[in-house]
Amino acid sequence: MTIPDPQNQPEFYKDVPLKRLLAWGVDATLTFVLCLLVLPFTFFTGIFVFPLMFLIVGFMYRTVTLANGSATWGMRLLAIELRRTDGERLDVGGAFAHTLGYTVSWGVFPLQLISMVMMASTERGQGLSDHVLGTVAVNRRAAFR
Repeated sequence: MTIPDPQNQPEFYKDVPLKRLLAWGVDATLTFVLCLLVLPFTFFTGIFVFPLMFLIVGFMYRTVTLANGSATWGMRLLAIELRRTDGERLDVGGAFAHTLGYTVSWGVFPLQLISMVMMASTERGQGLSDHVLGTVAVNRRAAFR
């Protein structure tokens, strides 16, 4: 099985860019809360490197959740998931690569802008990392029953 064609099966891609944006907000909030929970275990010295802690906790959160269901908790809440071009869910390697691409995009901000424009303008709503890795976000209720 391959990823669905947006012309023949538009239900797979309906509102996915908006759902990805909302899921990103949920995931960023969850990452912030996780960092606050970790902070006491650093004897509050983590406050001095909070952005770095946010990056590390976020990377781990995103990789683990993508590897265990092909969706972060924000994506699950909004009923979307990532799939490879062969229609399969992401494995640990794919989750790591996707998270790395996402992180590099945020580190080199013009890449994130390009990714956001691509998500809003391509027929499958794929960002830069998605295009490079051959992944796509789809509506879970429509996905591969």
